[in-house]
Amino acid sequence: MAEYTPAERVKIARHADRPGTEDYISALFTDFFEQRGDRRCREDKSILGGVALYKGHPVTVLGHRKGKGLEGHMACNFGMPGPEGYRKAQRIMRQAEKFGRPVITFIDTPGAYPGMEAEARGQGEAIASTLALMSTIDVPVITVVIGEGGSGGALALAVANRVLMLENAVYSVLSPEGFASILWKDASRSDEAAAVMKLTARDLVDLGAADEVIPEPAGGAHENPNAAFVAVDRALSRNLLQVIRKGDYAAQRYEKYRGMGLSRSRKEGP
Repeated sequence: MAEYTPAERVKIARHADRPGTEDYISALFTDFFEQRGDRRCREDKSILGGVALYKGHPVTVLGHRKGKGLEGHMACNFGMPGPEGYRKAQRIMRQAEKFGRPVITFIDTPGAYPGMEAEARGQGEAIASTLALMSTIDVPVITVVIGEGGSGGALALAVANRVLMLENAVYSVLSPEGFASILWKDASRSDEAAAVMKLTARDLVDLGAADEVIPEPAGGAHENPNAAFVAVDRALSRNLLQVIRKGDYAAQRYEKYRGMGLSRSRKEGP
């Protein structure tokens, strides 16, 4: 594993050329059929989802979409979903449970969109109900954090049986800039904040919030996307098989998340 500071990993996770959800779907899945709209308000392009084949088996795949180039970023709201995006995700996941398809999610967002219009249309409720649904659907759920994992906007698609993180991905309650602004009233101290936030893949595995670190090519996934696709494919197939063998998927997730935050001694008992 390459040695980078947490601040350097944040920069790599945000790199403009880093492969996104669209790239992983194109590389790892076949026969992808995109499903659009929340059936209540509108289509939210910042969430990409649908049905696909993974190694010949039907799955449901979902993820944050940042878009490519300025026009793409704007169309996808820079990967920050509104409530319609989360309601679309719920619709797609309910369909996955109905037909017994595993759910695979890709996380890459600075966070849910915080605008007034999103709040007016029920942003908080949409995130909360997505969390609740993911907690209970009785199909395997695998999450891969491929870039930024920001706050509830990321967690809403990450209540999974297994949470995998690319080596230079980050996952935290808020951005280092936001952390520094709140704690020290100085956003310029974001590099210092990144060092204390425990947001790297290795930190999250050590804390029990993630399950596996997926190695990246030297310099980051954008330097050799094909190598990154191969590494994610291997980790994804291995973890999906492990989860399927165990069964009782919703109960697995319940125990996993109930155990987070407990000290090692409490988990192991007397």
